[in-house]
Amino acid sequence: NRSMVLRAAVQLGLLDALSAAAGNALTADELAEKIQATDKAEVAVSVDRILRYLASFDVVRCSTETSPDGALLRRYMPAPVCRWLTRNNGEGSLAPFTVFVVDEDHLLPWQHIAAAVTSGGPAPFERAHGLLYFEYMGKNQRLGALFDHAMAQHSVILVSKMLERFQGFDGVQQLVDVGGGDGSTLGMITSRYKHIRGINYDLPHVISQAPSLPGMCEIFV
Repeated sequence: NRSMVLRAAVQLGLLDALSAAAGNALTADELAEKIQATDKAEVAVSVDRILRYLASFDVVRCSTETSPDGALLRRYMPAPVCRWLTRNNGEGSLAPFTVFVVDEDHLLPWQHIAAAVTSGGPAPFERAHGLLYFEYMGKNQRLGALFDHAMAQHSVILVSKMLERFQGFDGVQQLVDVGGGDGSTLGMITSRYKHIRGINYDLPHVISQAPSLPGMCEIFV
């Protein structure tokens, strides 16, 4: 599954390493040196398989050459889409989202779809975990943190584009973001339009983890 392989590449930092290589194509051996593992040779084989697979979907670019001992050597560079899949590019990132959407807690409910159809009752997620989705995230700090980070980074991409084009905030004095998460979206808006008082409206466990931002108050339900 390409989503799972992409998730692994993000978690291992492979796309970050390729993007940080300043235009230099890297081999699997060179990338393996950046990964903490006991057997670097075995890691290099796995890294090569991961990147060769992603190259078939234009996530990375692959070139080949012949090594001094006559073996085929593959080198990898980031494809343009990697701009959105690195962790810290300052423009927002989809890397946290690629990790979040195929998390193990999301995969288990798929096993319950047929039962939910034939027997009715709870939806697949509730069957798998015993709670409704947002109830579960409120109790599962690990998944909740993944969700908050994914949404915050995704919002940076969307809101930055919106602020480039949308001019409708000039007359707004107070702005409420319902389900505003960690306040990233409001923070971007109020930092540009400093006259706006932002209200971040979300669940208590979300607000408790949200940073304090100038010009914003936090209200939970």
